[in-house]
Amino acid sequence: MPLERDELAGWLRLALTPGVGDLTARKLLTAFGLPPRIFEQSMSALRACASAKQAAALQQEPVELAALLDTTWQWLQADPASRRVLTLGDPHYPASLLEMEDPPLMLYGIGAAQLWTGDRLPLTPEHSVAVVGSRNPTAQGAANAQQFSQALAQAGLTIVSGLALGVDGAAHAGAIEGAAADQVATVAIVGTGLDRVYPRQHRDLAHRIAQRGLILSEYPLGTPPLSANFPKRNRIIAGLTRGTLVVEAALKSGSLITARLAVEQGKDVFAIPGSIHSTQARGCHALIKQGAKLVESAEDILEELMPAFSAQSSRTQTLDDDEGMDAFVDDADDPLWSALGFDPVGLDALLARTGMDTPSLQVRLMELELEGRVSRLPGGLFQRLVQS
Repeated sequence: MPLERDELAGWLRLALTPGVGDLTARKLLTAFGLPPRIFEQSMSALRACASAKQAAALQQEPVELAALLDTTWQWLQADPASRRVLTLGDPHYPASLLEMEDPPLMLYGIGAAQLWTGDRLPLTPEHSVAVVGSRNPTAQGAANAQQFSQALAQAGLTIVSGLALGVDGAAHAGAIEGAAADQVATVAIVGTGLDRVYPRQHRDLAHRIAQRGLILSEYPLGTPPLSANFPKRNRIIAGLTRGTLVVEAALKSGSLITARLAVEQGKDVFAIPGSIHSTQARGCHALIKQGAKLVESAEDILEELMPAFSAQSSRTQTLDDDEGMDAFVDDADDPLWSALGFDPVGLDALLARTGMDTPSLQVRLMELELEGRVSRLPGGLFQRLVQS
């Protein structure tokens, strides 16, 4: 059942109390019950679970509470069929997050109306996988994220990611394309309040996710895209899923944080290898060295997460089947196609490898771009695209 206004006020007050983090809040809830009971306690009773400073703060109503309560209540009432605020005691609160050391005190959610009609959200780690990676992927990395997510969604898995530019956005889009109409296609965990979309370029994508899946945030309405919020939300991405696929990542990236959190939670980690010359592949290679499973197709993940999966009976078209990994025939008579290889390459190198003159080479590269077989990268580089 949706929260009543007075219930919402209690939870917001607890969340807003200065100096009282989620850990102390959980101790108070365990000791005294729902928030209204906490605020009825004496200073000495509160001191059993909190410091003197925290106990004093709990006895004062936060100055911003009234405004946030009005804003949040109006937001909920504007679309009650699809919007929710989930608390630790709500049956729709994802049960898998309760197993984490630091589950969010509250979750704000926007999702398809049918998600809220049952007793619980139709979302379990056993049928969910995280797909994360670089905000600035190569053209092939973005294509891999989209294609893997589409294939995994076709097999019945829900794709969880962070709505960021690059790999995240491609993963959400692929999941929507691949999922059945009655399936939770994808879940986006964001680092802002749900009254705003970040990045702005994903406004339309966010609307599509809300129609075919779910958007969740632990941050109250009005929260801007603060840099500290995004690494923190990664624990939720890991907590909602059985495994995490890292598509492309530098050695220092938020994607590796998600992978580390997944390992700490006992989850599987998968990584797609890349060129030894690409900085975007080094994070994946580091994960593989540390024990992550190297994957070349969606089937590699499905075999691990869904042992009963059968390529013959699945709707999934994996990336390495007869029409996969390279949908375009590698024509030995086309020197340019072979000369491109699989790493980004410059015009001078292609001239040397093919022996073509500059005008002819540029015309042929343009033809391959228009066919969707080659991508033009910053710095005058070109990359051959593998497509499914």
